[in-house]
Amino acid sequence: MTAPRDRILVVENDPIISDMIGRQILQPSGYQYLVVSDASSAINRAMQFAPDAIIAELNLPGLSGKDLLVALTSQGLATPVILLAPKGNEADIIQTFRLGAADYLTWPAREPEVINVVERVLKQVHDRHERERLSRQLHNTNQELQQRVRELTAIFSVGKAVTSVTDQSQVFEKILEGATHVTQAELGWFLLRDEASKNYLLVAGRNLPASLPVQMGQPWDDGISSLVALSGEALAIHGEPLKRFKIAPLGQSALIVPVKVQKQVIGLLVMMRKQPTPFTPSDQHLLEALADYAAISLVNARLFRTVEDRARMQQNAAEVAQLGEKVNNSLLLSLRQELRGPMEIARSALDFLAKDITIHWTPDQRQALSAVQEQVGYTSRLAESLQPSEGLRGSPANLTEITRLAVNRMQPFVGANNLSLAADLPNEAFDIQADGALLLQAVTGLLNYVLRVSTNGSQVGLKLERTPEGMAHLSIHYSGPNLNTGMLARIFDKPPVNEPSRSRRFFAAAIGLPLVKDVILKFNGKTWAERKPGQTTLFHILLPLLH
Repeated sequence: MTAPRDRILVVENDPIISDMIGRQILQPSGYQYLVVSDASSAINRAMQFAPDAIIAELNLPGLSGKDLLVALTSQGLATPVILLAPKGNEADIIQTFRLGAADYLTWPAREPEVINVVERVLKQVHDRHERERLSRQLHNTNQELQQRVRELTAIFSVGKAVTSVTDQSQVFEKILEGATHVTQAELGWFLLRDEASKNYLLVAGRNLPASLPVQMGQPWDDGISSLVALSGEALAIHGEPLKRFKIAPLGQSALIVPVKVQKQVIGLLVMMRKQPTPFTPSDQHLLEALADYAAISLVNARLFRTVEDRARMQQNAAEVAQLGEKVNNSLLLSLRQELRGPMEIARSALDFLAKDITIHWTPDQRQALSAVQEQVGYTSRLAESLQPSEGLRGSPANLTEITRLAVNRMQPFVGANNLSLAADLPNEAFDIQADGALLLQAVTGLLNYVLRVSTNGSQVGLKLERTPEGMAHLSIHYSGPNLNTGMLARIFDKPPVNEPSRSRRFFAAAIGLPLVKDVILKFNGKTWAERKPGQTTLFHILLPLLH
């Protein structure tokens, strides 16, 4: 049984035939039907009745069935026509197919023949309607898909701007442009809370009228955004309720979404349409996504400012440290220069007094004179060892050159204390990712300690080499006090207090072993000590080389 919506227009001047087709065949089969007796009436009723199919007599009085086909085509009506003709008129029926007839019936016809032809024609109609419906659905789906693509493109563009653009005003404009695009709004604006005054400032606008009494960067209360700021929830409003607010002259539909950071509202995105077309939940979700991008941009801006401030502070601290180092180096040079003259005069005077045969010194006086000579000599050596570290600050550091400087710095004290120092250094530079000035202090401090505790008359050996693993290995061996394994394991943390050669006078401005260890560890190095047979102790420094 066909659905009742199918309507058939019967065009037949013979009442017996029209009654049989309409009342006796179509109506019992569930079709709606309408009977007219001529072609002129059929054209008019076809416009009004909108039939799904037409059954028309071929030989109508006046305008024939052929004329009816031509007339329907000229009116733009695509209703299928089934022509009814007496048997023997097959030649005329063939001509009607050329004019657009859908099918035909020869009369007299039995009821099944009529129903079969009608159903066949209506099936074509239904198929055409289904294709049209699917075509419309596909078109609408494509339209929606294109809209989603445009929305995603806009959101992607905003996301890219958030991560690549550092100018906040440009980011705000980009966010607002994307927001008006994805929500299909005619105008919009972006309000940002001022941390000092807590007022909301207009930082971006799109298609705002020139008559609006507010300028960019100035506070603006649009009358409705403050409510969203208090609630922290998005608001969509249109039509009559919107007329109570100050923004009503700008449009008839509004969508306000808060921009939040850690659940605190710091900004507001406002979209408006001039027509009272409400914003959909989809529009709200898209605008909330853009609000999240805005929040990310604001957080990034704060982080950038913090990093820049910190970088400026570190740069300033580095410049102050460099200036302080220059001042210290200048003071050291001045002090060495000032001490050099008086020490030389004092030493010459003491030597003269000691060699003057006309002076009769008592044993106690000569012992005191010798002690003064020794102290003046030590002070002179100490003054000469005051070497500034200028040029060593920064990274990378040449460990070969640094070790050579440390050895040269300690040489004046070696002979004076009845010791010898042999250094085996490579010709190549051993570059270390470290601060050269600090590394010099560490090597000098370790060498100073070794010379202090070495056995009188012994030789201290120093060697710098590259390990198979690509490390710089500095080793210092000496003969000194017999320290057990436990003491050696702790020597860089807690050096022995009772040192047998503590009375020796070496470089006073050297750092201790704990600080030596801290410096080496800072540059990813390692320190340790070990005891070898024959009263020999070895100190080691291991540092990674730059490749």
